[in-house]
Amino acid sequence: MLYALTGEDTPNSLDKRLAARPVHLARLQALADAGRLLLAGPMPAIDSPDPGPAGFVGSLIVAEFASQTEAEAWMAADPYVTEGVFARTTVRPFKRVLP
Repeated sequence: MLYALTGEDTPNSLDKRLAARPVHLARLQALADAGRLLLAGPMPAIDSPDPGPAGFVGSLIVAEFASQTEAEAWMAADPYVTEGVFARTTVRPFKRVLP
């Protein structure tokens, strides 16, 4: 089943985000390589694809997992969680309708 995983950044976490990004992207690439990643990306803090020092307010990942428990465990092990980029995370079942 698909799950929507969201993370809300802690204030002033851009440096932490940038430091943890390579490992975070490698984990996402592994999901993509397995055909399990629908989409993933950050949410800029301002209306710009490159927010610069304004940074980001969070991230959204939609991916396939065997269960919500597995999705929650994957999220808990992500470097954006373990390195303190995310203040809060949520994992919810997601039903794709379009496209």
